[in-house]
Amino acid sequence: MASVHKKTAKHYLTAFIVIAAGVILDQWSKYMAVLHLQGTDGVDLIPGVFRLTYLENRGAAFGVLQGQQWFFYIITAVILVAVLLVYRRMPAGRKFLPLRVCAVLIVSGALGNLIDRVGQGYVVDFFYFELIDFPVFNVADIFVTVSAVLLAVLLLLYYKEEDLEYIFHSRK
Repeated sequence: MASVHKKTAKHYLTAFIVIAAGVILDQWSKYMAVLHLQGTDGVDLIPGVFRLTYLENRGAAFGVLQGQQWFFYIITAVILVAVLLVYRRMPAGRKFLPLRVCAVLIVSGALGNLIDRVGQGYVVDFFYFELIDFPVFNVADIFVTVSAVLLAVLLLLYYKEEDLEYIFHSRK
């Protein structure tokens, strides 16, 4: 029984460290964007294709729902609580490692953008795919988007219904 608790404690510690590293990477990248891109025309990394540009985003990922800060606080809180509750119920086995990675990335991204919203009233975005005129985004958006796509693929193609029963059905 003690080894199960150690394994669980190890998973929680690892998750905390990865979440913290993700938030630090996101915040550092935004700091660098403010320092080097704010007040400039941006930097073409691949002219006509990809550039770094400074944008203060008062909406959600990719600029949707501009100016709805309280909505984002509530949605972020609900998502964080839901993801943490699901994470808590995940079995410790290797089979659930991809699901744990998705949860950690979602939390990292949500916290990274929440820090900006609470501290500044907007999120700093700076990656821009000019070729396809894709909305400007940041590292936290990448974490959330990649993990959401991976989560969808895992739920559709990798996990079976019985794998997820333990997590999503109430305990008796």
